[in-house]
Amino acid sequence: MNDNFRYLSVGLPEDILRRKLHGDFGGALRLIDLRLKSDIPEALRKCLLVERELIRRLPFDYPYSFEQALAVIREDIEDFTAEEFLKLVDENKIDWIYNNGEPRYFNRFYQTLIKVNADFAKRAGRFTEPPHNKETMLLEDAISDMKQKGSCGRHIRLKASVKIKDEAFEPGKTVRVHIPVPAGARQVDNIKICATFPEASFTAPENAPQRTVYFEEKMFQNHEFSVEYEYDIVSRYTEPDPSRAIKEQPCFDTCEVYPHIRFTPYIKELAADLTKGETNPLINARAFYDFITLNVKYSYMREYFCLENIAENCARNFRGDCGVQALLFITLCRCAGIPAKWQSGLIASPYHVGPHDWAEFYVEPFGWLFADPSFGGGSHRSGAEHRREFYFGNLDPYRMIANSEFQAPFIPDKAYYRCDPYDNQTGEIELEDRGLLYNEYERRQEMLEIRTL
Repeated sequence: MNDNFRYLSVGLPEDILRRKLHGDFGGALRLIDLRLKSDIPEALRKCLLVERELIRRLPFDYPYSFEQALAVIREDIEDFTAEEFLKLVDENKIDWIYNNGEPRYFNRFYQTLIKVNADFAKRAGRFTEPPHNKETMLLEDAISDMKQKGSCGRHIRLKASVKIKDEAFEPGKTVRVHIPVPAGARQVDNIKICATFPEASFTAPENAPQRTVYFEEKMFQNHEFSVEYEYDIVSRYTEPDPSRAIKEQPCFDTCEVYPHIRFTPYIKELAADLTKGETNPLINARAFYDFITLNVKYSYMREYFCLENIAENCARNFRGDCGVQALLFITLCRCAGIPAKWQSGLIASPYHVGPHDWAEFYVEPFGWLFADPSFGGGSHRSGAEHRREFYFGNLDPYRMIANSEFQAPFIPDKAYYRCDPYDNQTGEIELEDRGLLYNEYERRQEMLEIRTL
């Protein structure tokens, strides 16, 4: 079922697309059901099946009317005007869709404004000067250690858990749970699954592209599913010299992966424009990184289930979260013949544990290098150019890596649609007859121990 997502690139028939864009979701679903009853090509059928579920989920991310969205801001900024709000909308700083012909605003629009607009955050009384932010200082110390000593390592122990919300729990049904755990990666060693509750049914091998522990249980009483794990991570500093880069590159990890890693006409033109005839792969990868970190604004996104043509839309809209930016970097690199791939899991620091995505790219003779465009862009916004430079080629050690491929299946695979069909950072749950949505279960990650190696 989750394999059908690659057929999103087929596109909706025009009559259904018009209803979707206008927010006539009921009408769009009715036409999809009619079309599915007719004799249509299999590729279009699979596209319609995914679009049907996408359209059902899309409105949940856009709950606010204009008046409600304005009221959210006015809780902190009493004199914020309607004209100011509409100006932000026109500047593409507030995400919205039509729902039955009326604008509805993204549920995390306010968090985006606070995160990326310092003046707005100051006005709302929610601004923290980056140089004095504890997390920023933690990164600065790690970067300094890496540059001085060549590497920086941490031993990290975490607990991850999921629990069905009581209102979504159905006694007597079989429940299947996947929780991400550390996978084998070149910067990770000594991975250990310390404990699970209840006993896990299966643990995927360390080389699984999206590694999880799997639970299956017929549940009569609701309870939490959890896993504790530990690992060592060592980040090594590199400063690759473009003059040493070899023009001839291997061909692995250079292909398209529909629907999001696509060499569309715009992506091809953009890659060519950014490289301007340059043949050095390291210089070209840096050009892609610079384009994203200097131009794309960080923005919280709706659920990835509901995103379409992620890389190209990022290049067109100039906004995206960590995964969207990483995917644009990967797509541009692959389009230019530079091997590139996905890596994701968690940020795992003493001050914060939460989802994060980044990228790897390959240049001979250096091998695999890292790129974290969203951390690089955040460094640029805060005026820390040295940190933006660092995240081209390097990563800090405050990471948990669970996923090495984008859009990869679980082991064992899910029977129903995933909440996120492309990535897995916090876990998935399904019942014997349907998959649960994010708003039907709780997810938590907790730092238990972190120490310097």
